[in-house]
Amino acid sequence: MEFIYAQPAWVLLALAAVGLLVIARVAARLALWLYVAFLRPAKDLRRYGAWAVVTGATDGIGLAIAFRLADAGLGLFLVGRNPDKLASVAAEIRAKHPMVPEVRTFVLDFSSKGMVADVEALKEAIRGLDVGVLVNNAGVAYPHALYFHEVDEELLHSLFRVNVEGLTRVTQAVLPGMLKRKRGAILNIGSGSSAVLPSDPLNAVYSATKAYVDQFSRCLYVEYKSKGIDVQCEVPLHVATKMAPFIESSFTAPTADTYARAAVRQIGYEPRSGMLTSGSKRGKLKIESDERVEKVGHGLERNVTHTAGSGLGTD
Repeated sequence: MEFIYAQPAWVLLALAAVGLLVIARVAARLALWLYVAFLRPAKDLRRYGAWAVVTGATDGIGLAIAFRLADAGLGLFLVGRNPDKLASVAAEIRAKHPMVPEVRTFVLDFSSKGMVADVEALKEAIRGLDVGVLVNNAGVAYPHALYFHEVDEELLHSLFRVNVEGLTRVTQAVLPGMLKRKRGAILNIGSGSSAVLPSDPLNAVYSATKAYVDQFSRCLYVEYKSKGIDVQCEVPLHVATKMAPFIESSFTAPTADTYARAAVRQIGYEPRSGMLTSGSKRGKLKIESDERVEKVGHGLERNVTHTAGSGLGTD
């Protein structure tokens, strides 16, 4: 302490100024986090279009998001592999939200050999509909913790087929209509195991497939932001759903309905969401990461404009 008091006044003033800047920066980050998490208004999803397509809509986060979208006034096109559960969910949504414009269902098993043809059939089924929101929620997880060498061929196939190929193909089926209308929102359900945790041992392949979802979403965010299409990846960490039966709902592990309410409020904003309850450090990383993606997007738009104007890349 005597050493500090022995310093010249200008040194003490400089140290105090640095301290105030650090405190101000932390306070600004905290204020931004609080605003985004609790105060920022949700966007009117009807501005994207009249319909929402939701895959994996009969359980968990997908089911809860479907109810939130119905509450927002969107018509629903529910996609799932079980026709009975689809019919039950559709009836429940109509009963709880009688003002929902319409609810349609489509049976599609993403793990089946006929998945590619079924997605083409889905593309035809939504042709002519004003689909403004796509929620890619269908997914497969490990039944329990497994070393990589214990993952059998059937599970490996399902993880790739559902989590990667199915999501990609449905996006490819729905996106052209959004491009034509110059508006739309795509919400891909990833996982905090690939975006929050430094690694997720005994869950390697699942986490790797969700890392694909995260990066795929961030790339599309940059590609299509200037075309009126918002792309976002939700990266939930712990949510109490049937896919994670070992997790009980708590303050740090919300129910699917609680999570869905928050997720729908974030649609149309940052390219990655779902980390807001994962701690201030992770929230800080999320904000800084999203800022970098925004800068990359603006740079890409300028480069594409310059290339088109100079005639480069054309035959």
